[in-house]
Amino acid sequence: MKGGEFTALNAFVAVAERRNFARAAAHLGVTPPTISQTIRALEQRLGLRLLNRTTRSVSLTDAGERLLARIRPAITEIGAAVEEVKELRDTLTGTLRLNVSSVAAEIVLAPVTRAFLAAYPAITLDVTVDDGVSETAGGRFDAGIRVGRRVARDMQIARVSAPSRVIAIASAEYLKHHSTPRVPQDLQQHNCIRLRNANQLIVWEFARGRNRIEMSVNGTLIVNRMELMVRAVLDGIGIGYTLESHVAAHIAHGRVVPLLTDWSGGVHSYYLYYSGRRHLPAPLKVFLAFLRAHLARA
Repeated sequence: MKGGEFTALNAFVAVAERRNFARAAAHLGVTPPTISQTIRALEQRLGLRLLNRTTRSVSLTDAGERLLARIRPAITEIGAAVEEVKELRDTLTGTLRLNVSSVAAEIVLAPVTRAFLAAYPAITLDVTVDDGVSETAGGRFDAGIRVGRRVARDMQIARVSAPSRVIAIASAEYLKHHSTPRVPQDLQQHNCIRLRNANQLIVWEFARGRNRIEMSVNGTLIVNRMELMVRAVLDGIGIGYTLESHVAAHIAHGRVVPLLTDWSGGVHSYYLYYSGRRHLPAPLKVFLAFLRAHLARA
């Protein structure tokens, strides 16, 4: 059925039920001449008269009666289905599918999950942890959480974490047996734990004043998950490179030591990103508001 045919049949049902063009037009939000023209065009396409018109009344022909009996249930069902879908905009139920990096899962998602589910018990969070580059629409995800520089430009974004420095770290045990690096170039003499992301090794960056250095470090361990890098640092295998907020607890308890603190590895934040559609699903809308409120309190 073409869109115009549905419009015409819907107009026919409106007139047939009300036996009046003016009242049917008011119900559909169009003018009486428009609905009259629509019915006339429908009759011409069918080659049948559906309505008998006089100056005072409108009645159904035999063909009109038969057509109304067949299509009214379908029109009613379609209308109910449309209204049901519209209600989802404001119904706080459903499933919210998220694609997040492993670090975002720990820094952004884990601290708020319990409180969010308690506040919205009818919403189901379906979380996929993926450190690769993932498309939200193509992967059937409602939104993702990534560090800002890895978010596609055509996405809508909202910052959901405080800015954090990127730093080099080592365990106290490792530093007992190896000299402490004083400048980034000293890292070339150390066993650095390298991180692979999207099949590329992450370049270590440092800056101090106008001096900027990008380094491809060396080491005997390459991983593709940040938590594996941190675990290796804790085990004394070598030097790692990560967000300070990701290892803040380990630093506070003395399990790892920040290195090259007078050099900056850059500052990054995590962002919730989603396609720029006009109407957000209700679960995503309240989740975004919840993350923003949590960030404001933090």
